[in-house]
Amino acid sequence: MIKGFKEFIMRGNVIDLAVAVVIGAAFTAVVNSIVENVINPLIGLLFNAESLDTALVWTVGDTKFSFGAVIGAIISFLAVAAVVYFVFVMPMNHFKERAEAKRKAGQPDPEEPETELTVLAQIRDLLAEQGPAAAQPGRHTDQ
Repeated sequence: MIKGFKEFIMRGNVIDLAVAVVIGAAFTAVVNSIVENVINPLIGLLFNAESLDTALVWTVGDTKFSFGAVIGAIISFLAVAAVVYFVFVMPMNHFKERAEAKRKAGQPDPEEPETELTVLAQIRDLLAEQGPAAAQPGRHTDQ
């Protein structure tokens, strides 16, 4: 039982997932700090409020609709998505393309598999080489 658990924990996918969760949590703290301490005050200046959480508040009776908080969450999401794309996805795609180009440069192009159409084209070409008598239906040349 312990051996199976050890094998499960030592799999690459589990370790990668654990690292991703830890890095994601740390990264979230950085992005939240940037949004709360830089972006929110800048946008708050535009709306004469302390932060987006107190900006664009619509009150109906005792109910408050905080549109500024929603805008702040959207900005936070876009900031995270932009950093993930430009720091992780784009460089990894670039490295994959370079590795693929290197791999292809060292290998010849694989031949295409033979299909029914290529076999039929070969038969047509062979019949054309034999001349017009072989191509006429009902005529046998074995006589």
